Amino acid sequence: MAAKLKVFVTSDGLADYVVAASSRPKALAAWEAHQDLFANGAAHETDDPKLMKAALAKPGEVLRRPAKSHALPAALPKSPKPKGPSKAALRKVEAAERKLAELEAGHDEMVAAIAAERAALDARAAEAAESYETSRDRARRDLAKARKDL
Repeated sequence: MAAKLKVFVTSDGLADYVVAASSRPKALAAWEAHQDLFANGAAHETDDPKLMKAALAKPGEVLRRPAKSHALPAALPKSPKPKGPSKAALRKVEAAERKLAELEAGHDEMVAAIAAERAALDARAAEAAESYETSRDRARRDLAKARKDL
């Protein structure tokens, strides 16, 4: 079950800010307050029927009205949509991505070349080991035959 909404009011001297929230901390968060406005009396819960009706119609949204007026609060204007990155910034990112791709491709080619060289060296080492073993076996047979002929 959802918590019951309460209506809270604060003022900056020029405007009253009204919000319907389930708790004081949520009201402070809606106002983006960085201090406890309730502790020093700058904010309070209200039971004004007009404010309650307007705030409860848009829970969680901060409504604003001129300070000390009895007019219904108006919703705060929506903040403008942030501008996207500039074309120059996009070109800079594309150039950096291209450079990174070239570096990665060059690195991959280098690693492949080293792997091929390593495979060739491994093949040469295996060939040398086989040749050595064949020659060693032949030399041992010759040595054994020479000792036998003594």
